[in-house]
Amino acid sequence: MRVPLVPEHASPLETVTDAGGRSVDVAGPVEERPVMVVLRGLGLGDLLTVVPALRALRRSHPGHRIVLATPSALAPLVPLIGGVDEVCDVSGPGHVPPLGRRVDVAVNLHGGGPHSIAALHRTGPARLLTHGHPAFPDAYGPDWPHGVHEVRRWCDLLGWYGIGADPADLELERPRLDDEGPRPVVIHPGAAYPARRWPPERFALVAAELRDNGHEVVVTGNEKERDLAERVALLAGLPSTSVLAGRTGLLELAGLVARARLVVCGDTGVAHLAAAFVTPSVVLFGPVAPSRWGPPPTGPHTVLWAGGLGDPYGYETDPGLLEIGVWDVLDAAARLMGVGVR
Repeated sequence: MRVPLVPEHASPLETVTDAGGRSVDVAGPVEERPVMVVLRGLGLGDLLTVVPALRALRRSHPGHRIVLATPSALAPLVPLIGGVDEVCDVSGPGHVPPLGRRVDVAVNLHGGGPHSIAALHRTGPARLLTHGHPAFPDAYGPDWPHGVHEVRRWCDLLGWYGIGADPADLELERPRLDDEGPRPVVIHPGAAYPARRWPPERFALVAAELRDNGHEVVVTGNEKERDLAERVALLAGLPSTSVLAGRTGLLELAGLVARARLVVCGDTGVAHLAAAFVTPSVVLFGPVAPSRWGPPPTGPHTVLWAGGLGDPYGYETDPGLLEIGVWDVLDAAARLMGVGVR
């Protein structure tokens, strides 16, 4: 499935408005414009870490039609980035389906393994930008860097090819929604793997304390996390209407985070949304160092981490995550909101 994000009928040297309301210079009709395909077949947080790289690619290739190969579920958020013309539904490192047009440039913002390189090779690009891998000696690129922040990784990759990217260029356009609503505190207890999930009982204690201090509190998550969200709300004594898990689309969730007073969550995609909208956040890290995936140090964000490393894909809560106490979170929340807690 392909989702066009800007008109495909633009005349040569025309400036059009993309779905996010930005002016985009295009070089001609879609059938005449060279195509760039960019692979990032991962989740929400993964997409948000390559925002600076995507914008750098647009600046460096203003006449190309940029096709982002990423899960179609993320398509509603892509116009808030700007510069992407089309989303092609891809999960994981490939297969990238035929685009119906010759690919001029393929860019691997997915990973350093052979599968993503092979998927882009099969598109037949005139040029491939990727980290090098011994299985593909003709795919000339820098070595895969270890121990660097995920945002920096992809900016440095493009820099190696002479394309300047600013790692601080993370902010998204605020979504335009009919109902802005109040400014709640967002509690997001879910994460992709149990190792990164703080116990729901502790999230509930945080939610209850913030509610008792006069804040509206909502609990978010996807459809699969609805039971978890309902448990947090029940333990916190919150009304059922506070549970938004499974009831918001991605764009609605983005709008909620953008207007929130505070976000409390683990190392997950919602933390990256908070960074993208400069929303104050308390982010709990466990098996992964915040130096690899944490929010920018210049924003209104507090990272809590015990300092250990573990398996981010584990099926038990990471021991380091369990070292973070409820009052650690509440103290951080109070400092960010400029209020006290009991």
